[in-house]
Amino acid sequence: MTGVPASAAGGTSGAKGATSAPGVPDAPSAAASSDAGEARAVRGGKLGAAAVNQASLWNIANILTMVRLVLVPGFVVLMLMDGGYDPVWRAWAWAAFAVAMITDVFDGHLARTYDLVTDFGKIADPIADKAIMGAALICLSYLGDLPWWVTGVILGRELGITLLRFVVIRYGVIPASRGGKLKTLTQGIAVGMYVLVLEGPLATLRWWVMAAAVILTVVTGIDYVRQAIVLRRRGTAEREAAAEGAEH
Repeated sequence: MTGVPASAAGGTSGAKGATSAPGVPDAPSAAASSDAGEARAVRGGKLGAAAVNQASLWNIANILTMVRLVLVPGFVVLMLMDGGYDPVWRAWAWAAFAVAMITDVFDGHLARTYDLVTDFGKIADPIADKAIMGAALICLSYLGDLPWWVTGVILGRELGITLLRFVVIRYGVIPASRGGKLKTLTQGIAVGMYVLVLEGPLATLRWWVMAAAVILTVVTGIDYVRQAIVLRRRGTAEREAAAEGAEH
């Protein structure tokens, strides 16, 4: 009744139908394009992840660790300038030691908080810690400010516990204890006080702080050995139980 031809009225829908009908055979090509796009996305994702992992070496935690490693030779030079007894050079050496100790606190915290842990950091961080502490102790003993037996006890404990961790790592990881953290803090304060040229009551105080550091070093070292023995026994028992279960 309207006088509009049916072909005109259905022109749009007819065009759509004409487009969709022949398009049925073309569906695989659309799917193929989609698959290709997904493949490119996956490959791009892998490449992107690889790039991120590669760039993560230069994260802030690792940079702070590298700074500590660079500070070690600088600290030694400052400690031994003008025979090693100049108060000004010793103050600069103390500043380098303090920066190293502070970065030691922050790099580990940043790595754990922001998921910046890398294989480089796992290896370099403990090396940097022991390098700066070992350099300070050896310099102090070389200059006659600290008995060699104190340096031997502290460094022997640190190296021994590090090796012990590697020996029992197949059974598990020995966690850092509160005593170990207190030991590290006390050692840092004591060594820092010895690096400075102090006199009077402060010189007496640093002796007591170092005595506390040595005691904590020995006590926590014994505790780590105990933990390692327990961890090894537990790991051995679990392996034997698993072996017996597999046999049955």
